[in-house]
Amino acid sequence: MRNCENPLPRMMNQLPSRTRNDMTALNMETRDLILLATLPHVVFEGWTRAALQAGVDDLGDLPGIGGMAGERAFPGGMADLAGHFSNWADRRMVAEMAKRDLAALRVRDRIASGVRVRLEALAPHREAVRRLLGFLAWPQNASLVLSNGYQTVSEIWYAAGDESTDFNFYTKRALLAPVLASTTLYWLSDEGDEAGDFPQTWDFLDRRIADVLKIPPFKAKLIKRLAEIPTPASIARRFATAVRARQQY
Repeated sequence: MRNCENPLPRMMNQLPSRTRNDMTALNMETRDLILLATLPHVVFEGWTRAALQAGVDDLGDLPGIGGMAGERAFPGGMADLAGHFSNWADRRMVAEMAKRDLAALRVRDRIASGVRVRLEALAPHREAVRRLLGFLAWPQNASLVLSNGYQTVSEIWYAAGDESTDFNFYTKRALLAPVLASTTLYWLSDEGDEAGDFPQTWDFLDRRIADVLKIPPFKAKLIKRLAEIPTPASIARRFATAVRARQQY
């Protein structure tokens, strides 16, 4: 596995002077900094306030960081931080997808690229993602799982160029959600190759998308069969027609 560069120092240097001099605003850039500083501690402390405070302490030499910065940045506690982690990965995925010539790709390849790019953004933080699954398994975090998952699959579809507003809008997201979840779990168990890539995961992803593509034809056939089932209204019409025909004789 290749050694991944720690992006934290580079992000600090790239912050505009307004942000470096006024961290009390706790804007998106500041929240990103605290998140990235916290993730290494999550590996050992879990998704706990102790990990968050350790991350804040690591940034203590920056103006405005320290003390209650963690609480101000994430007033909802670790659930808020976990939601921001998902949002951070979504934003990285969208930014990378915007650089690519997606028009030349099939829709299935665009979707696969979205899932892959997001996992590649998370690669330096795989252990934090692994610990996150345990945190999200708590019953009180069920709504967070749903909201994060819905937001991610929506961002992937939007990045792939989806503009649907009809029933397909929901169908596409419902079909992608289990693909994203199962591929993430597979990725976490994939040791990768010597170059630090995960070819087995990408093969798994392609197979899962191929499986999903088999569903729409089945759905179309099901809808057709359901349309052929007599409804009470159609039965009544047939009965009335038969009665009128009988009365003519």
